[in-house]
This record gives sequence, C-alpha cells and structure tokens, in this order.
Amino acid sequence: MPELPEVETVMRGLAKVLDGQRIVAASIARPDMRWPFPDGLVTRLTGARVLGFRRRAKYMLMRLDGGDSVLIHLGMSGRMVARRAQDRPNEPVAHEHFTLETEGGTHVGFVDPRRFGSVDLVATAREDGHKLLAGLGPEPLDDAFNPQVLSDALAGKHTPIKAALLDQKVVAGLGNIYVSEALYRSGISPRREAYSVAGARCLKLVPAIKAVLEESIAAGGSSLRDYVQADGGIGFFQERFRVYDREGLPCDDCPGEPKCKGIQRIVQSGRASFYCPRHQR
Repeated sequence: MPELPEVETVMRGLAKVLDGQRIVAASIARPDMRWPFPDGLVTRLTGARVLGFRRRAKYMLMRLDGGDSVLIHLGMSGRMVARRAQDRPNEPVAHEHFTLETEGGTHVGFVDPRRFGSVDLVATAREDGHKLLAGLGPEPLDDAFNPQVLSDALAGKHTPIKAALLDQKVVAGLGNIYVSEALYRSGISPRREAYSVAGARCLKLVPAIKAVLEESIAAGGSSLRDYVQADGGIGFFQERFRVYDREGLPCDDCPGEPKCKGIQRIVQSGRASFYCPRHQR
C-alpha cells in the first residue's frame, strides 16, 4: 500500500497539472471500487475548477470551486496517472475506473486492478469530519508532531512500538516501510513495548520519522510493486533502505562485527518487521 511519501508525491504531481484547471469531462467505468462511487460524482465534477490539493495521512483531497473536495485513497494497488490527452492509448486502459479531462488537455486516470482504492465527495469545510479522516492522529511532518506529543500518545501502551506507530490514531500516514526505517535510525527495537519508548527515546524517534519521510518524498517515494508517480515515473527511495526487505544483509552500523548476525525479519501482527537486534534495543 502506498504510504505517506508516495501519496504526497502523487498529490504534488497531480497539483502541477490540475491546479487552476477546469474539469470538462469526468467518467466512471463501473459503479464501485472498494465502495460505491458517490451519487452525482460525474455531474458535480464536470465544469468544476480545481482550487488545490491537501494530503491527510494516506488520503488526497482535491478541492473544487463549488465547495466540494474529492477524497481519494489509492488502496493497495491504485495509481493515478496524468498524461496529455493526445498521448493516451487508443484502446481503453485496463482497470481504469475513474477519469478526468481538463480544459488544458490533461487526462487523469485512476487505475486499480485490485479495487481497494476509493473515491468520495465531502464538503471542503467539513473534510476532517469525514468518516475516514475523523480520529486520525497528528501529521508526522507538522511542527505540532514533536517528542512530547508522541510520548504522551505512547504512555501506558503495552503493545510493541512497531504496532503503536502503525496505529493511525497515534500518528497519521505511517506504514510498514517507514516505521521499520525510522526505528532503525533511532536504534529502537520493533519488539520494545511502546510505553518504554515514551520519554527520552522519543527525542531520537521523532526526528528519525521526519527525516525518513522527507528523504523518501525527495526521492519520489518507494516503488516496490504497483506504485508510480503521477507522471508514470517510479520512486527511488527503495535504493536507500537500511533494513526494510534486507533480511540477512549486514547492518550498516555494525558491519562485520562478530556479534552481529545481520538484519533479521520477524512477523508482528501479520506484518514483516526488519531490524538489527544488535543495533536496535
């Protein structure tokens, strides 16, 4: 599933070609994806002008001049690709369920083979009250997300810190890749109970979370399977992974050390965690 950096990258790519543009045509190729498309979606989009974009956790919000926001979630395999209308394939694109055409000649298609993605409408003034956004935790890249805020959220939690950071009510937008990478950078084991990270360890963890997210966004995200940027290009952060998907390889912080057995993989709550037991305590 695309995580925060991938969603942010796609959103920025869409903003480049859609900001200020009027939508001259919209279409849906089926009645639903993960959930049914909202009633009147095509009618409310046609003729609307795009005012801008906002990301909240792993969701994109495209704001329109009529007071609506289009809420988009890429799901497991979804991608939104923008191209010039004349560069579109002549044949229909497989699994392209939702499309937009702008007055400037841009075609945007939401392609999702597994249909775990979704599209909804919400009043711009009430975005944060939408059922998918209400109750989300702080944005990790906001200044308001700081060691004290995270420490307060972890206090008393007897779950592994890996699971706590994946809880979207604790912090919004983090997923398996970036939690693994941030825990490695801060020297914290994914097995450690969350309450024991509250306090001094959060002084290292919060900057590590912010740094890994910012570096991934700068690299265009991580392309492992289906993810591509809005222009169809891939991200490159996967080339900078320090632990994720590197089972058995040496740890960068203790290469060749006699007591280091390399990066290990464990399963926590059905998700793979990668870490160095010697470096991360």
